[in-house]
Amino acid sequence: MEANIEALATTEQQIAAWSWTDFAGLGLIVHIVLMIVMTLRIVSVQRNIGVAIAWIAILFTLPVFGLIAYILVGEPMIGRRYRNRMDQARLLMNEMAQRERLIFDEGQEVLSEHYRGVSQIGTRWTGFGVFSDHDMQLLTHPNIIFKRLIDDINAAKRTILMEFYIIYPKGQVLDVIKALIAAAQRGLECHILIDSVGSFSFFNSAEHRKLEKAGVFVHQSLPVGLFKTLFKRSDLRNHRKIVVIDEYIGYIGSFNLVDPKFFKQDKDVGEWIDVAIRSVSDNEISITTAMAKVVVTDIGAENSDNLDALHQRVNSYTRKLYVRHPTINDINSRIKVLNKDIEPFEQTSTGSMSTIIPQLPIVKGVVAQLIPSAPQVTAHVIYNTLVTILHRANKRIRITTPYFVPDEALSGALVTAAKRGVEVTLIIPEKVDSFLVQHASQAYYQELLEAGVTIALFKGGLLHAKTVVIDDDYCLFGTVNIDMRSFYLNMEVSLAIYTPEMVAQVAACQESYLQSCRFLGLEEWQQRRDYERLFDNVVRLFSPLL
Repeated sequence: MEANIEALATTEQQIAAWSWTDFAGLGLIVHIVLMIVMTLRIVSVQRNIGVAIAWIAILFTLPVFGLIAYILVGEPMIGRRYRNRMDQARLLMNEMAQRERLIFDEGQEVLSEHYRGVSQIGTRWTGFGVFSDHDMQLLTHPNIIFKRLIDDINAAKRTILMEFYIIYPKGQVLDVIKALIAAAQRGLECHILIDSVGSFSFFNSAEHRKLEKAGVFVHQSLPVGLFKTLFKRSDLRNHRKIVVIDEYIGYIGSFNLVDPKFFKQDKDVGEWIDVAIRSVSDNEISITTAMAKVVVTDIGAENSDNLDALHQRVNSYTRKLYVRHPTINDINSRIKVLNKDIEPFEQTSTGSMSTIIPQLPIVKGVVAQLIPSAPQVTAHVIYNTLVTILHRANKRIRITTPYFVPDEALSGALVTAAKRGVEVTLIIPEKVDSFLVQHASQAYYQELLEAGVTIALFKGGLLHAKTVVIDDDYCLFGTVNIDMRSFYLNMEVSLAIYTPEMVAQVAACQESYLQSCRFLGLEEWQQRRDYERLFDNVVRLFSPLL
């Protein structure tokens, strides 16, 4: 007994003899081991060199913060259960399409040889090929977008599917909500999938409760929570904007369900400027059918109940994706009504003022391809498509984007194009609602200007449109910003357009933005203070993570 007491006393004395230096040395060893392990992890997992370097820089400059941050948001983990449900939902939809002889992955033969390889990138990863014979209209003003959307909702016969990043229930959005409530009350099946973070305030609003009470199915996309953060990244968001009405009318673009007169007016960047394309087709398979497939699959992937409901619906289903197939005569008669000769101008009233808004004509016979992307599902399909098409440009590249934070490959593609004589124009807002993005973007201006790229700073508000026009016969149009978040982390969707007449409309829209731009000159940019350039370049180190 005495021996045990003596041994215990000796141990206590040895522990007491440890100095703070000893504990510091042990901590240093643990720190070094953790840094080595995390660095090896980053290098082995991150395929993008810029992302890997940015994370390693954070890890070694802010060790504790960097370690926690990388564990929480370092890798694009969408969640094992979500991924499994997504795979099952896609399998269900593909099996039904096969059963109903609906072929989604063909159509490249209608393209020129120049674009077949580009389209194959999208087809390989998404399963969507090239669809032809669409009637499309570019909508460039919020009043026109809201009017066309509400008219289509009021005329709908069977289903309404919506997928948005943001719903902000103010202004004209309340009119859309009223139309949806009326549609549900007259027996239509209405589904809205909304991002949990982007529309956080909406889920606590009276309008949300009104929609559900009326029978509209409101689904929360990628919900967040403290416990969920341990198993998947909370900053992976659903950034898609899609509307599908009766499976042959579709909307796509940068337009969230927000009225710019009310949305983010406290940010001092002006009203948000957005665009959308309305597409109509009576084909068995079309862009709108593909949109419906995307929305239905996304809804099915959100939870087990949705997946079970989708399974039951698909098993008892014949023809088309979500509703009973209407007759071709019914579709044709509806299209004649909805696509009747539109007035070239839309007159709207605001108080005592009347505004005349020009409307663009409908373009018939449009050939296009839907390209949805999602982390761990479609690889980096939109990024790969964009880089490929930039290198194939022969005459002109014109890009509008609110957030411009490219990686080396993208900025290199733009610089190379300008140096080989391609006219490259970048149209971006003069002010954006993100301090870090603003400065990270500015870090790229010097090399772009030196190469001959035209940088046009839009002064009429926050230009939120995301469009890429290549030469005179190719356009990417949708939800994707020119930044790594859009390419690698968010669920996005783009429309590749191959018809010159429709591409010309988008190009004309870009030209109208240029009338409200200030053109940045190389000499002006070189006169900035040294500390301003240094700050931009420091922020650029972390640009892959913005």
